[in-house]
Amino acid sequence: MNQPATPDLHQASEMVAVAAERRWAYIVIAIIALLLGVMIFTGLHWAAMPPSRVETIDVKTLHLKGEFVESNLGTAVEKDGRVVVRLIGQQYSFAPQCIVVPAGVPVTFRGTSTDAIHGFVVGRTNANTMLIPGFISTFTTTFPKVGEQLMPCHEYCGTGHEAMWAKFQVIPSEEFFAKAKVAERMSCVPG
Repeated sequence: MNQPATPDLHQASEMVAVAAERRWAYIVIAIIALLLGVMIFTGLHWAAMPPSRVETIDVKTLHLKGEFVESNLGTAVEKDGRVVVRLIGQQYSFAPQCIVVPAGVPVTFRGTSTDAIHGFVVGRTNANTMLIPGFISTFTTTFPKVGEQLMPCHEYCGTGHEAMWAKFQVIPSEEFFAKAKVAERMSCVPG
């Protein structure tokens, strides 16, 4: 039969368990300290040195000069044949409110914000980005299907956030380029 453990053996076992727990506590504390150190270093490093290819813009003169003046917003076919959409997010709307693009053609988006962090996603597509004041967000994507979708803001920007959206229309490329010959800026707003 098993005999009850002697007090000395029980005390030795307890000391081994306490020592093992203490070692694991030190290891966990060291890992947490390392992770916090990496986060602080990375945050300070990125704050001091923005990533390459970042374009900045002065939000005070955004509407007055440069590529984001009101007459330059929307979809256009550039001189080199690229389709470019320029847009601005501001509380609580997008400018332009209605965007039209061709199906099956690469479309470059260039956008910024005037006041707060905004973002948008186009319906059920992979077109998704954040608009940050003072920076220009750029990405290129292709829309394979013709149709109309909503483009809501997906970054909470204040009490009117839920009403911040734009209309997004993908039309056949032949129709788009025929309209582009007539109008410098494309829009799906009737009139």
